[in-house]
Amino acid sequence: MNSEQYRSGSIVIVDDNPDNLRVLSNVLEQAGFVVRPAISGEMALQSIQLNPPDLVLLDIRMPGMDGYETCRRLKADPLTRDIPVIFISSLQETGDKVAAFAAGGVDYVTKPFQFEEVLARVRAHMELHHIKRHLDDMVASRTQALRDTMASLAASQQQYRAILEQVIDAIGLTVEYRDPYTAGHQRRVAELAQAIAREMGMQENALEGIRLGALVHDIGKVRLPTEILNRPGQLSALEFEMVKTHSEIGSDIVKEVSFPWPVAQMIAQHHERIDGSGYPQGIKGDDILPEARIIAVADVVEAMVSHRPYRAALGVDKALEEIRDGSGRLYDPKVVDVCLVLFEQRGFQFSSQVF
Repeated sequence: MNSEQYRSGSIVIVDDNPDNLRVLSNVLEQAGFVVRPAISGEMALQSIQLNPPDLVLLDIRMPGMDGYETCRRLKADPLTRDIPVIFISSLQETGDKVAAFAAGGVDYVTKPFQFEEVLARVRAHMELHHIKRHLDDMVASRTQALRDTMASLAASQQQYRAILEQVIDAIGLTVEYRDPYTAGHQRRVAELAQAIAREMGMQENALEGIRLGALVHDIGKVRLPTEILNRPGQLSALEFEMVKTHSEIGSDIVKEVSFPWPVAQMIAQHHERIDGSGYPQGIKGDDILPEARIIAVADVVEAMVSHRPYRAALGVDKALEEIRDGSGRLYDPKVVDVCLVLFEQRGFQFSSQVF
């Protein structure tokens, strides 16, 4: 999709300072956006509910209803909860920013700011919003098609699986648009996980299930703030706890889809560890789904050989050293042994580019 098509749209700006409203409105209008100002949270909610905009720029400190509460009310309303909210505030403490994201904000700009920065962030989130809406429509349409197909006795197994793959592909794309630094990660994890499962002697039906589960194992990241996903530095303890919720969120997203494989459990358990030190439930050993144990090893290997915002790629040797050292403690030893054979004896290589 061309980002040029997202250089227009409607924006509600909320700030109790008339000068701030006037200046920022002029800048955004000159950039091609339709702007509606509001001098209070209460006025903003009325305006947004009557005519939902594409994006909201929201101050925090305001008389009466502050920005946090305004955002929370927007996110509580099904009609407005998907509208991206960018906070613009002079508050610069980490706690203020964490509170903004917890209330449902997608970004945070501190005052004083450069107009070029605000425009860039507005355009970026406007594009993400349109992409998400497009993908949501695609997923809803294809999920409904899937349900209709499953309800029809005349539907063939081949048609059913084709639709399943379309739904999985659409869901997987939402993570890549939200987290560009890990674009392709799920596809490469699926490639390695399926190769491990095949080497372990799993049947074709099980191979297809583990491939589809791996393709969406990080879908829960769509609910995490973009700033945390793309953070180049170390995450705080609170931010890391937020990241750890993605496996349960992902499981909740797909649990209503009637897959013929335990996809929701694969997603929920791919960060569990053999000794019980993983998350979210801390289960151990054979209590962890076999497919999840395979995806866990593939996930670690792919992540270590790929670039991340907070570090450079570590390479295959380091990745294999990690799973070898953790075999029987963190990772299923049978899965580790097969993965080592694939790389060291079978010459396994990811077919898609590793970033």
